[in-house]
Amino acid sequence: MELLEAVREDLAAVSLPLALADVGLARAEVRNAVAQLDDYILPRYRSLDAPLLAVVGGSTGAGKSTLVNALVGHPVTRSGAIRPTTRQPILLHHPADAGWFEGQRVLPTLSRIRGTVSSEPLPASQAGATPDAEAISSLVLVADQAVPQGIALLDAPDVDSISDDNRRLAGQLLAAADLWVFVTTANRYADAVPWKLLLDASSRDIMVAVVLDRVPAAAEAEVSADLRGLLQKEGLGSATLFVVPETDLDGLGMLPPSSVQPLQVWLRELAADAAGRAEIARRTLNGTVKALAGRVSAVAQAVHGQERAAASLRADAEAAYRDAVARIVDATKDGLLLRGEVLARWQDFVGTGEFFRTLEQNVGRLRDRVGAFFRGEPTPAVRVEVAIETGLQAVILDEAANAGEDTDRRWRSDPAGRALLGTEDLSGTSPGFADVTAAEIRAWQASLMELIRTEGQGKRTQARWLSFGINGLGAALMIVVFSMTAGLTGLEIGVAGGTAVVGQRLLEAVFGEDAVRRLAQTARDDLQARCQRLLQAEQQKFLERLPAGEADTSRTLAAHSADLARLAERT
Repeated sequence: MELLEAVREDLAAVSLPLALADVGLARAEVRNAVAQLDDYILPRYRSLDAPLLAVVGGSTGAGKSTLVNALVGHPVTRSGAIRPTTRQPILLHHPADAGWFEGQRVLPTLSRIRGTVSSEPLPASQAGATPDAEAISSLVLVADQAVPQGIALLDAPDVDSISDDNRRLAGQLLAAADLWVFVTTANRYADAVPWKLLLDASSRDIMVAVVLDRVPAAAEAEVSADLRGLLQKEGLGSATLFVVPETDLDGLGMLPPSSVQPLQVWLRELAADAAGRAEIARRTLNGTVKALAGRVSAVAQAVHGQERAAASLRADAEAAYRDAVARIVDATKDGLLLRGEVLARWQDFVGTGEFFRTLEQNVGRLRDRVGAFFRGEPTPAVRVEVAIETGLQAVILDEAANAGEDTDRRWRSDPAGRALLGTEDLSGTSPGFADVTAAEIRAWQASLMELIRTEGQGKRTQARWLSFGINGLGAALMIVVFSMTAGLTGLEIGVAGGTAVVGQRLLEAVFGEDAVRRLAQTARDDLQARCQRLLQAEQQKFLERLPAGEADTSRTLAAHSADLARLAERT
């Protein structure tokens, strides 16, 4: 029982949200498996001694209701010329068996309505009446002494009804059966839809009785032989065949008692044999569990397909944004950010004429000149920071937009991704991303200031960095960071016109060459980490559309399938 309950719980949690090929069939498989566990397998495991449930099913107009009425000897179910006829399932049972069916032991999704036995024919006008939703989801219970104790008859809707609700309900009822009384006619016994259900019954090893109705006397031998051949061919050779001859109905719409007597005797003998009933129940239960193992295996494969599809979509998004981060990092390495506004602000800050000539003389004089410059003019350093923020933000926004467009394109080329996106356009950047990026860049710049402050805590260097100023040294460090190549401190003289040399020499004058390399690498690593976090957060607009679920669900279901197969062998 623990295994079956675990299977039921895990199946109920399966959603299959991605629009993959045949996903509709897979979802139906899940629903049907859960329903069969609820309607038949779990109840039967809990009560092997419960009465057998014989479901009377078949094609439209086959005469199921007329047959059931004949079996109990008076009208209890609707029959008529208007199709579809049977819409509301009626379960007939012996009064002593009422306790087995009045609760929700079997077919728990169907509410119960207590019916009464009537000796009057049901009006033909009711036969084609359209019931309300409550009626369709209800099971009419009729206690009747004519039904043998130990077996119940359930008159099901047509398996090939024009009503979708009727067909679904018929399938649900047949899946809950211990045995199936299949009713067909001499004209329709080869129809495809009923045979599909017969083959399903065969896969469950369910006991089947076939009733060939309305058979002309002259054709009985030929039609019976042909039907037996079909049954044998499809693995149903053990099915018991009953023939109901073509005959007129009486004033109550009843068949002559003699026409159904063989079937009545067969049912009574089954009901009277407690050991035989238990064997039938075990046989059907064993076959149903075995069939469930195959069904769960199919669901496991469908879930695995969903997991692969989700992983592929996730990988597409992550690759697009990972590539964007790489491009941002490359843009900060190759001196690109030292062009344009950044270069102009930096040159305004350090000067381009006498400053460079002074730089070549000695570091001491450089410190004095730059220190005085920094103390007197702090605003130009801030302008450098602002220019760097603006340039870096433009690079990040541009690459984030490219990643969004790339991911949107990749997802829309996949049916599952296209369904997840719908009509929403996620290309470009999210609202507010520009402000978040600007704030992150400012936080990075502030972290550089803190690096410089921490590095300058030693008594030997404290006076030096205080003389140059935090903002000035921070601007210089940013310039050095953006002139690094392949992770090493270098000079992008061709790009920045020598301005990186100034920042490098200035920092070395204060902290020393080794410290500058370490500071620059730390600053670069911090910038890369912040860019990764920014774009990882931005890619969530795609990833959050992917279904949430356990990555090993398919493996769990596959293990359940194997366990069910072993259980079926032991039962």
